[in-house]
Amino acid sequence: MGKMPALKPNHLFLFFAIFLIAFAPSACSGGNAAITASPTPAPPTETLSSPTETPVPLAATVNGEAISLDEFNAELERYKAAQAALGIAVSEEEARQTVLNDLISQVLLAQGAAEAGFTVDDSALQVRIEAISAQVGGAESLRAWQQAQGYSEDGFRAALRRAIAAAWMRDKIISSVPHTAQQVHVRQILLYNEDVAQNYYRQLQDGADFEELAIRVDPITRGDIGWFPRNYLASREVEEAAFSLDVGAVSEILQSEAGYHILKVLEVQPDRPLSPDALLALQSRALNDWLTERSQQSTITINVK
Repeated sequence: MGKMPALKPNHLFLFFAIFLIAFAPSACSGGNAAITASPTPAPPTETLSSPTETPVPLAATVNGEAISLDEFNAELERYKAAQAALGIAVSEEEARQTVLNDLISQVLLAQGAAEAGFTVDDSALQVRIEAISAQVGGAESLRAWQQAQGYSEDGFRAALRRAIAAAWMRDKIISSVPHTAQQVHVRQILLYNEDVAQNYYRQLQDGADFEELAIRVDPITRGDIGWFPRNYLASREVEEAAFSLDVGAVSEILQSEAGYHILKVLEVQPDRPLSPDALLALQSRALNDWLTERSQQSTITINVK
């Protein structure tokens, strides 16, 4: 399947709603029983079947772990309501894909935590439930919310256990991102017409001052896009060009979705602290990369469109 989105921050209740647990169908173990009446007169043999549970409709399974259709539909309605409250218009298809990807991401993360040896024992789970109860106004308030969201007591405990495991795995992944990295400080001339870009490039080749041309194009930022590490820019081609240039060198014209770039590297540092924005971007990329790789290695069956 496609690339998984990064986990989004959620309000306390919405956070737990995202992690609703799916129940796998199970059947009663009893088999068929043949009952024969007395020999005289001999009635036909009658075979009775023991009752079995109705299979739970599934939205998807992830390595054999189920995501129920009820869970998916409930989370879909919560997601659409949240987007509407923010004034954000989303199509039905976009909403369904986002919710399905989120649910699959949570299961993959929780499974990764289990493989890494992380477990949530009953006592730790109870401590967390009591803390949540205190935050929402007591056990009755929590119970009322559980009922409103369609949780049974066991279902809520299972959902919370999975939420804790997924959060632990998420934190493990993002904590692996170092807080320093090789970075470049770059100034650019960004143009939106290829002919104009070629004109500026010819001026540079003829000896024009890069900074003066950059100020002419963008007098506010002067073309200074600051420091950045690898895996930060949206355009990999622009980023690779920046890291391949020597200090003071000027690139050829580079095309991206933003336009036509001419770069000049001002400084390079091999181990510069990341800005908060850059650190967050690299952590988000690390999480997305982990989920993408994990999903490609997993058996995921999707039953909803």
